[in-house]
Amino acid sequence: MYKLFLKIATRYLLKNKLYSFINIFGLAIGVASFILIMLYVNYERSFDTFEGSENVHRVYMDYLEGGKWVPGDANAYIVTGPTLKEKFPEIEDFVRLRRVKGLVLLHDNTVFDENTGALADPSYFKIFDRNLQEGDIRTALEEPYSIVLSASLAAKIFGAANPIGETVKIPEGGNINFKVTGVLNGDVPNSHINNDFLVSFKTFYTWPVFERDWKYTWNQNEYFTYLKLDKNANVASLNKKIMAFEPEGLINERHHLEPIEDIHLNSNKPYEAEANGSANSVRLLAIIAFITILLSWMNYVNLSTSKSMERAKEIGVRKVVGARRPQLILQSLIESGLLNGIAIVLAIGAVFVFLPAFNRFVGLELELNSTQIKRLLPYFGFMLIGVTVSAFYPAFVLSKYKPVTVLKGKLQDSTKGLNLRRGLIIGQFLATITLLTGAFMANKQIRFLQNRPLGAELENLVSLNGQVLNRERDSVLSSDYSTLVGELKKSPYVTDVALSSTYPGDDFSNLNSNIGMIFPNGKTDDKRVWYNYVAEPNYFDVTGMEFAAGEPFTQTANGFSNKIVINEKMARFMEVSDLEGLIGKTIKFFNDEWIVAGIVKDYHHFGLKSPIDPLIIMHNKPLRNILVKLDKRSATMSNTTKALEQLSETWHQVFPESTYKYIFLDQNFEAQYKEDKKFALAFQIFTILAILIASMGLFGLTSYTCIQRRKEIGIRKVNGASIGQILKLLNQDFVKWVGLAFLIAVPISWFAMNKWLEGFAYRTSMSWWIFALAGITALAIALLTVSWQSFRAATNNPVEALRDE
Repeated sequence: MYKLFLKIATRYLLKNKLYSFINIFGLAIGVASFILIMLYVNYERSFDTFEGSENVHRVYMDYLEGGKWVPGDANAYIVTGPTLKEKFPEIEDFVRLRRVKGLVLLHDNTVFDENTGALADPSYFKIFDRNLQEGDIRTALEEPYSIVLSASLAAKIFGAANPIGETVKIPEGGNINFKVTGVLNGDVPNSHINNDFLVSFKTFYTWPVFERDWKYTWNQNEYFTYLKLDKNANVASLNKKIMAFEPEGLINERHHLEPIEDIHLNSNKPYEAEANGSANSVRLLAIIAFITILLSWMNYVNLSTSKSMERAKEIGVRKVVGARRPQLILQSLIESGLLNGIAIVLAIGAVFVFLPAFNRFVGLELELNSTQIKRLLPYFGFMLIGVTVSAFYPAFVLSKYKPVTVLKGKLQDSTKGLNLRRGLIIGQFLATITLLTGAFMANKQIRFLQNRPLGAELENLVSLNGQVLNRERDSVLSSDYSTLVGELKKSPYVTDVALSSTYPGDDFSNLNSNIGMIFPNGKTDDKRVWYNYVAEPNYFDVTGMEFAAGEPFTQTANGFSNKIVINEKMARFMEVSDLEGLIGKTIKFFNDEWIVAGIVKDYHHFGLKSPIDPLIIMHNKPLRNILVKLDKRSATMSNTTKALEQLSETWHQVFPESTYKYIFLDQNFEAQYKEDKKFALAFQIFTILAILIASMGLFGLTSYTCIQRRKEIGIRKVNGASIGQILKLLNQDFVKWVGLAFLIAVPISWFAMNKWLEGFAYRTSMSWWIFALAGITALAIALLTVSWQSFRAATNNPVEALRDE
């Protein structure tokens, strides 16, 4: 019997090629899209999940500003970890990480650049559950000037040889040799704390790179601090106690705990270890995945029920010759199983085919391996339920037909069946409009970020940097850079050059808090959290910054000046409204007096995801970041290439033994929106696929409607109805359904996209035309899909529809 039913199902699918193709294609797209999206979603949600990770929390700061607590950055102080462990018995251990970026490693006169490292306490391995493939985790970070390499960096430097006991040299801070004491056991892609190398934290206290007067105090927070809590600790209670804790020297600040598992998706603070993801974006993509597969099932149900009317006489005849209802249901389920099985096989094949392209798109190396399959098992269970439900409904519809009614040609669809199909198609329109609104809003926000004035001109601006290898950094004199600047200015491709310690888009780390400041009015304030960096006077011209009042500080013979430039935000923090009146006034901080020379208009240093911060720009030496303004004529590809070649030659003429790097500031600034662009593009792609599936379902319902009303259409045509009147008759219900779906979709899409926009400090408006455009687009898609079938029905010969009468 089963073999016979399988043969019948195969013949039916082969006979009805269009029906089979649409169903299989729609289900395959839905399943493949679902698997691909959930692979990505699972990866994003798996960050920093390791044995014991539920007990690991990071410490971050809040600041009191204007009587309100505002979120601070991701760092804490050097003494935060030891102090909290000593104070609270719920804390088992701590680890501090201090980033060291841009350092060059040397071995056998070979330079290894592009490395990101960190100072780390010995507890690193215990807290993060990391192992070494070479070395001993108990001693690897115990001694000063010990270094642990990542597996990839160790292979790059030493090949297949065991590097334990070997040395690598870091020119920065005195050409010091570091002893290799460990090699990490593989790289961990889904972690926010990946580093190319780790240096023992004890190195900090003697390494000249970090020589500061305040390194033992509560003054400078540049340290990621993680706490391992007792597994029985009450985290909420401990967090309250830590928030209330006020150590001596810490004013108007408080500590918080956040689970390490939440950092990647739910933390977007200044000075994060890496560019984090977005929980809202991942959540929206997961919703798209479920919508896509639900649409494919709705599509299948609509198409199957539309074909059931064509098969009614077949079912009637089978019942007359003795077929029982369970047999008819079984036959329908076998047919559905065959169709779904083919679709799933094609979907899995499509996943393997398109996964490399998808990986290139998201910048990852996702695999559909046994580990991922285990993580996807709950979703496969959901898919199984969905397939079963979508298969059983058409089976019950087919099997319930009464043979007498069917064979007399008096079969009428039930109101319940019609309402279900109408509900499904309204659901498809609802999903379509919601997805279209989301895609339009995501694009609008990305354009807003790209086009909003930054307050600085980054186009044709290049940053040059490098490290001199044959001398200690501090021995590279200002005259060396003056020589380089002079040579660069001789280039016909260069219009100006300036030195600075940072540039817009750079994550400079001069964050100051708890630094006493005396305003010009004599008021003392230690509540402010502010940033500072140093630059040459022409820095403002090179970056195109405008002054709200005053002017840049002037060049001095010794490269130092007590004149400063502040931004408008700092002036507001000083509660000054008369900007011109602030020029020439004195501010006291760093145990010195500083004269305000100018007030620069607010500009976005960190990008539009973060608010503008108070800023002080000082004039000091040495400065080793070189900003080169290229002539606009260099914007062509050939001229840009020649300009970059000349910059490199000039650099190496002055510093023959050195590394050399360059970046275009506009491209570097734009890179921070890379993940948002990926999200917007992914939203568009999967929205198009979802709309394609929804259109197939709409095609099925239109086909069903035309079959149901073919005799009515024939009678109307005989009585003189025009093609236009028939089209209106058949299409008007779909217009009503689109309108109803639109009314439901607007509040849903508004809420969803508003939640997504909360991740941006500066966001576009929720314009009414976005919703209108989504509704009009959905209506256009519906009418185009429906009208083709309606036109065929309207142009059919009425004799064909009425001949049974």
